[in-house]
Amino acid sequence: MIEIHSLANTSFDHLFLTFQEAFKDYEIQLDKEQLRVMLLRRGFDPELSFGASEDGRLVSFTCNGIGFFKGKRTAYDTGTGTMSNYRGQGLATRVFEYSLPFLQKAGIKNYLLEVLQHNSKAISVYEKLGFQVTREFNYFTQELGKLNLDGAQVDKAYQTRELALDREDSVKDFWDFEPSWQNNFASINRHAGDFQTLGAFHNSTLVAYCILERNSGDLTQIAVDKSHRRKGLASRLLSEILRDLSYPELKVINTEVACTSMTKFLESRSIKLRGRQYEMMKSL
Repeated sequence: MIEIHSLANTSFDHLFLTFQEAFKDYEIQLDKEQLRVMLLRRGFDPELSFGASEDGRLVSFTCNGIGFFKGKRTAYDTGTGTMSNYRGQGLATRVFEYSLPFLQKAGIKNYLLEVLQHNSKAISVYEKLGFQVTREFNYFTQELGKLNLDGAQVDKAYQTRELALDREDSVKDFWDFEPSWQNNFASINRHAGDFQTLGAFHNSTLVAYCILERNSGDLTQIAVDKSHRRKGLASRLLSEILRDLSYPELKVINTEVACTSMTKFLESRSIKLRGRQYEMMKSL
């Protein structure tokens, strides 16, 4: 008999085994430590995450991150999976519907998720549950050895150095779009030691920056003050921050499709567009 329940009393090892089985056919595989870091970065809350078990064995789950997004307390689907021999039974939908009163009681106002655009079956399920598309995202990857890091000459008036940057206040005006859940400063600060931040300065004023998660090759944020663009700063920062990266691949996940300047910059560096996602949200 299937039992729906919170993940508060589910061990991480048990969750990992089910996660591993549920995603065994996926191109990208996470080991135990990579999963632990991913869940931490995205704000995983076991008490407000839920799963389905049969005879004490977890067979389906949704791991929810809890935090604030656009000023509202939000739950974020940081991982939903079902073991292959339990698919087609609507377990993910049952788990989600079971979670709603608990999330609402905890003061959650919105539920946020991302889904690959080619996953039409999942999109259809989410639409039936009341989710609406809020944004379209691109994701890019490239092997380090295939990157084009030949940048334009940068004026000597610009200096680059590492810096501590844990708030959006000083850089928000640089943005052409607001970072997604997994790329915002709340997410970065949950595991800040894994990130390197490099800034470009003009007369001691920060005018461009980029943030890289070194253990995964994830370029989390990169932005340039609008009055200092087309001066080669983004290319210089990218080249310098990748200089000592040992991870074999660069990933740039969740750039807005509407931001054509970002797309053109990444493609000019031979960072290839690999696919697209929808950001979807439901009010609770």
